[in-house]
Amino acid sequence: MTSTALPTTDDLRARARTALEHIGVCVPGGNDFEARTPITGESLFGVAAATDADSEQAVAAARAAFLTWRAMPAPRRGELVRRLGVLLREHSSDLADLVTIEAGKIRSEALGEVREMIDICDFAVGLSRQLYGRTIASERPGHRLAETWHPLGVVAVISAFNFPAAVWSWNTAVALVCGDTVIWKPSELTPLVSLACDHLLCRAANEVGAPRDVHRLLLGDRAAGERLVDDPRVALVSATGSTRMGREVGPRVAARFGRSLLELGGNNAAIVAPSADLDLAVQAIVFAAVGTAGQRCTTLRRLIVHRDIAGTLIERLTAAYTKLPIGNPFDDATLVGPLISTTALDAMYHALTRVQARGGTILAGGNRRLAEAAPAAAYTEPVLVCVDEQSDVVREETFAPILYVLTYDTLHEAIALHNDVPQGLSSSIFTRDQQEAEIFLSAAGSDCGIANVNIGTSGAEIGGAFGGEKETGGGRESGSDAWKSYMRSATNTINYSSELALAQGVSFL
Repeated sequence: MTSTALPTTDDLRARARTALEHIGVCVPGGNDFEARTPITGESLFGVAAATDADSEQAVAAARAAFLTWRAMPAPRRGELVRRLGVLLREHSSDLADLVTIEAGKIRSEALGEVREMIDICDFAVGLSRQLYGRTIASERPGHRLAETWHPLGVVAVISAFNFPAAVWSWNTAVALVCGDTVIWKPSELTPLVSLACDHLLCRAANEVGAPRDVHRLLLGDRAAGERLVDDPRVALVSATGSTRMGREVGPRVAARFGRSLLELGGNNAAIVAPSADLDLAVQAIVFAAVGTAGQRCTTLRRLIVHRDIAGTLIERLTAAYTKLPIGNPFDDATLVGPLISTTALDAMYHALTRVQARGGTILAGGNRRLAEAAPAAAYTEPVLVCVDEQSDVVREETFAPILYVLTYDTLHEAIALHNDVPQGLSSSIFTRDQQEAEIFLSAAGSDCGIANVNIGTSGAEIGGAFGGEKETGGGRESGSDAWKSYMRSATNTINYSSELALAQGVSFL
């Protein structure tokens, strides 16, 4: 089913202008690239890109600000993030408008992204008083052995379009309280969101007396990000994107002995056991598979169902897929907005052609929607596909709402299927059997960085560290002790005795 008629590009341009003005951002101008909306597929504003000189000045300024910021007590640094959280609360509706306009997210998901930003600010403010080291037992009398943590330096954040604000906030809020300065190179697909976030943080810095250059924004294409990747003054590059991108970023940063934090592709699966609560499972599966039009790194892409219940579950999922409201993401009834571009739609249809050539059967969806109303936009029905094997196309991540359904007979077989992909981000199992759940969470179970029971693969909370294994990159952002990625540790030995005692019983002089 299709939701209400789409707004015009003029309507969206006016709404974006209003949101920017409420936040305090001047409407951008320039001819280097365009701010576009996937809702109609058309251009909103021209935007100027950062030059080589702009990039050089941003890194130099961030490095200079770091020398002051690192000496600021961490709770004082937390005041900046606390103020940012307050401003995000005040402008949540306007910022959500920009997320919907530029990324195509439905209204509840756009508001949820802003809520996630507020939550990570709250988390980071508390963290500013909990950057704990440790005291270690020394083998020498009259000595104390300790571990301390210190600010790392300039952090470059390279983010993707699908979470145009939240991923930036995960990195930035934590990096700032850790004493780092941040340079942000966002996706060129979402410059308006980026300008709004940067303005709010700059306003917060001004209001609490923090250095202006603790945060700098660089708008531009791939070249702007590459300059940060190769700059030895950038201590950490936190990059979110495709595995292909990670293969380029990781070695280049490593070649100069910098640090990288990579959040790359996901090919997430859920196992549905015979004892599963199917009412709960269907609801969780549909959200995980079609939320954000399948454009989350944690989107559910493979469903591994026990053969005894496969028919029943497929029937229920097929019925749910045929009723999904597709269309205007500002309509409260809409559940599926547009893909980011027609290029993404082409990639989706190419994957479907390949999987059908391998014997896959489309059970529901796949038709393009609203092509006449918005020919430059990419609206499509989410697709449910039954496959007999985990072929090459199933083992790849197609960033679109395709859910492949496979069957299994034993839990061992299901876990083997689950793990037999290059990616290792998010996973789940639906079961009422405690033993099955514990096996899935054990070292012999899911090989992902996120493993859930009776909940889908997407919608992670900020309190837990976010990230994955294998070709997902191995990075961890957001909660838990992910803060350690943004700091350097030092081991300290303090001799408070009047004698020099050497370790390992060494005698010298």
